[in-house]
Amino acid sequence: MREQQELHFKAGNNATLVPLRPFKAQLLKWVGNKQRFAHEIAACFPDRFDRYVEPFLGSGGVLGTLAPCRGLAADVLKPLAELWAMVATKPGLVKEWYTERWALIATMGKVAAYEHVKAAYNESPSPGSLLFISRACYGGVMRFRRDGYISTPCGAHDPIVPASFAHRVDAWHARIRGTEIRHGDFECVMNEAKQGDVIYCDPPYVHTQAILYGAQSFSLERLLATIDRAKSRGAFVALSIDGSKKSDRVQCAIKLPRGLFAREVRVNCGRSMLRRFQMGGSSLEGERVTDRLLLTH
Repeated sequence: MREQQELHFKAGNNATLVPLRPFKAQLLKWVGNKQRFAHEIAACFPDRFDRYVEPFLGSGGVLGTLAPCRGLAADVLKPLAELWAMVATKPGLVKEWYTERWALIATMGKVAAYEHVKAAYNESPSPGSLLFISRACYGGVMRFRRDGYISTPCGAHDPIVPASFAHRVDAWHARIRGTEIRHGDFECVMNEAKQGDVIYCDPPYVHTQAILYGAQSFSLERLLATIDRAKSRGAFVALSIDGSKKSDRVQCAIKLPRGLFAREVRVNCGRSMLRRFQMGGSSLEGERVTDRLLLTH
């Protein structure tokens, strides 16, 4: 991929170098997590760049793999943005959040503890409760109603023990401490990108992720217009979007502005997490998903 890259940014002394290998310490279990192939996505970025901008942070797979010297990231889900901000600045607090909720399993049992934490989140959303739910829910798939209520049942697996989780928090803190993390809309964050910056967008997918938070009100047209403006300022933009599903039997048609993107790379994402949830954990041999990675240069 790298030999196809024609754009070379003039980067400063604190420029980020793209990673050569995967980063495997997953912090959150999350549908659409890009961590397994984040190094493939990053390999399509310029060799060096100044600031990394990620306006749809989610589980942070690309951010954690890239470990930028300077970064700006955001998410529209406030508890999620607050969680990542604490991983970057106060990792000890994140460990405490998880340990307190995990300890409920010993006294209440796993399912009752999970339902207790889920009820607390639905009553008053908090980053600590969201964290535990992500680690304990079925398949890592959190279903959100329009009012933000999470309805996903408890998973069959046992949530990771606090000692192991603490090691992951430390690993993530070291990788994202140079990134400012905010709660906010993608457009506000992307409008700050300048020449020499890289923007990676991983928005809700039109064809497959309608149950996710914010997906119902997400506007692809507004995102594409924002990408166009960022490109005109000299920023490099990469966009992950629907490609194919059902093992290439269904191609996801999406209308894109002519000339906005210079090239496309296909990324094999394996079997669909959403379909695993919907089909009760079946093997899903015919449910492999491929993403399109669209690049402005």
